[in-house]
Order: sequence, then C-alpha cells, then structure tokens
Amino acid sequence: MVNPPFDAVRAWMFQVALPLWAERGVDRAHGGFHEELDFAGAPTDAPRKRTRVACRQTYVFAHAAALGWNDGRALCRHGVQFLLTQAYLGPDPGFAKCLNRDGSVADATPDLYDLAFVLFAFSWAYRATRDADARRGMDLAYDFITHAMRHPAGGFLHEKPMQGWRLQNPHMHLFEASLAAFEATQAPRYLDLAREIYALFLTKFFNGRTLAEYFQDDWSRAPGEEGRLAEPGHQLEWAWILAQFAKVSGEDVSSAAAQLVSFAETYGVDPQSKATRMVVREDGAIVDSSSRTWPNTERIKGWLALYELNGADPRAAVSESANLLLNRYLNTDVPGLWIDHFDANGAPLSKVVPASTFYHVFLAFAELLRLEDRIKALPTD
Repeated sequence: MVNPPFDAVRAWMFQVALPLWAERGVDRAHGGFHEELDFAGAPTDAPRKRTRVACRQTYVFAHAAALGWNDGRALCRHGVQFLLTQAYLGPDPGFAKCLNRDGSVADATPDLYDLAFVLFAFSWAYRATRDADARRGMDLAYDFITHAMRHPAGGFLHEKPMQGWRLQNPHMHLFEASLAAFEATQAPRYLDLAREIYALFLTKFFNGRTLAEYFQDDWSRAPGEEGRLAEPGHQLEWAWILAQFAKVSGEDVSSAAAQLVSFAETYGVDPQSKATRMVVREDGAIVDSSSRTWPNTERIKGWLALYELNGADPRAAVSESANLLLNRYLNTDVPGLWIDHFDANGAPLSKVVPASTFYHVFLAFAELLRLEDRIKALPTD
C-alpha cells in the first residue's frame, strides 16, 4: 500500500501557497483579504468581501502559525482586527454578512454560516496567539449566535429574518466552530453548544443513511426533490467533525461516521477519476457530477476520521484524493493557486481563484500531516 504524498503536501502548503497568499491575498489598503485572485495571482476587481472569506483566511494563517509558520501570527492578527473593526457592527446586528471592497457595509444580514466562521476564526486566532482581542471576538460571536439566532423549533436561524428552507450546513460549521472554541479555551459552554448540534444531527439531519440539506421549520425534510438531495462532501465533512467531537465528549460516533463515509464513497466518488461529486440523491442517483475542490478535501478528512475512530486504513482513498488535488486542482501556472471547479469530464469551469477554498485545502492537508507518522507506521503489505 502506497503512502499519501506527504512531502508534496507539505511543500505546497509552506513553500508555495502560504507565501503566495500572504503576499497577494492580503488587502493592505482597506483591511482584510481579497475575495479572489486571477490566474496570474493578482486581485480581481470583485466589488464585495464576504465575512466568511476574511474568517477563513484568518483561520489559515492562525493554523499555519500554530504549526510554526512565523509569518502567520501577524497575518492572523490582521484578520482579527478587520473582523472587529469593520465586520462587527455592534451587539445588534452583530457581524455583517458582506462588505464592499473599501470596507463599508454591503449586506448587514446576520447569517449563521458566516457567524459560524467568525467563531471559528477567532477561536483559531486565540489558540495561535492567546491575544485578548481574539478572545473578545469569540465572546461576541458566541453571545450573538446563542441569543439572537435561535429558532423556536430548535437549532438556529440560518439568516435573520429567515427565508427559504432551513439548512443543516450552517449548523455543521457551527458544530465545527464550537469544537474549535472549546479546544482553544476549555470553556464548557462551547462543548455544550457542540452537544446541542450533535443532538440535532442524530434526531433531525441524519436518518442513518443520508444527511439532508433542506428542511421545513419543524426539521422534517423538505418535500419533493429538494428533501432528497445529499452532498457527498458534506457527508464526509460531518464524519470528520464527529470524530473531533468524540475526542472531547466521549460519544460513540463510529457507526454514524462509517455510514456517512460509506454512502459518499458508494455514490459520490467517480470510479474513474476518483473525483468527489457535488450532489446525489438519497437513492444514489447523480444530480451534479461536477466536482469542486472542497468535496475532495473532505474525502481526505472523512477517511482520516475513520482511521482515528476505528482503525480503517485510509491510505488508498487519501492518496487518490491528495494526488487528484495536487495534479488537477492545485496544478496551476502560478504555483499556490487552484482551479476550483471541474466538470464531470475533467474540464475546468473556474474563471477566478476564490480565496475561500484555501480553508478547505489547508485544513485537510494539515490533518494529513498531523497523522503522518501514524500512517507511515501502518503495514505495507
């Protein structure tokens, strides 16, 4: 059994991608980070800056700092200050969803997806720097989410005011963020929040086979086709988050994680290219056979989760996805960029390089390197 490409992953992270995004992805004129670059590595003229992008880039540089990349600390603090001074609008409405390029407010809507990443970013920043500003940001985000965003039928509003179906995806990222916050502080309230979302997973989101995306107000699955949709990437992502939850809660998540990964592998991974598809139906029928970068990073994390939970050998799946990422998605003329989206035949669809993708790749690769020694010690026959 061949090991995953650890050295190539490490080199891409620390020698290529981090230096490039530190130089070209930071908006030193208006604060925060550029929304996207072009394929020459220059900022585009995108008129908006989503708060989630600032959060994800802050996370990347914080995690890099925690792994010993010294430039990460200053860049992480840059992100923290941007979030506190420009994205934060006060106790009500909390954090803006989107800013204009110059930092003025474009959309003040409280959005749970963005708020989850606010908590995630501040948590990683505090873990990396122990700065008081990062800890204050954690408190601001947690207080707003838990006081202003609750839904009377359980869980949280995905936006305020809420429109459309209820969504599991923002709850998934809040689950992830609450665990990051607990790891950074050991404060019980963050683990309590994680337990609350885990209960929703068990009773509402997951039916033992598939994880739904869209729900009615009472958390019953949306009627019609929308209620039957499943995203393999989210199934794999949930498996990894569940494994992190198990480490701090003692809950036995092995069966659920294994089923999530099994469904995604069976119906969500193209047998020829090994690319992870975007959307399938609960019966396995393919709905969207294109593939973005992130479902492939989640396949890495999902298999690493199974390895830590029950010892399942992750090398085949992890090697396939890591090599696919390096050879297809991250193989650009300017090293350190990515082609985020390919169609089912492997033809590129992306016109720009979205900064938001870095979070997915960096986290998956960091997890792979965290387990490098253990994986290398597995039997070779």
